[in-house]
Amino acid sequence: MNKNSGKKVKVTQVVSAIRRREDQTSTLKGLGLKKLHQSRVLEDTPSVRGMIEKIKHLLKIEEVK
Repeated sequence: MNKNSGKKVKVTQVVSAIRRREDQTSTLKGLGLKKLHQSRVLEDTPSVRGMIEKIKHLLKIEEVK
């Protein structure tokens, strides 16, 4: 079983995706973020963490218990 199982992370888009590279806008869509100030609660998995790391300058990240 994954050591991170059950943990969640809340991501909120705080910077616009306008004039960003295509891979960054695709990553936002992959996380389910479409609009500014939209939030999603996601499973804390290595793949999600990798996506967050790629666009962390566009996001606000919070741990959810």
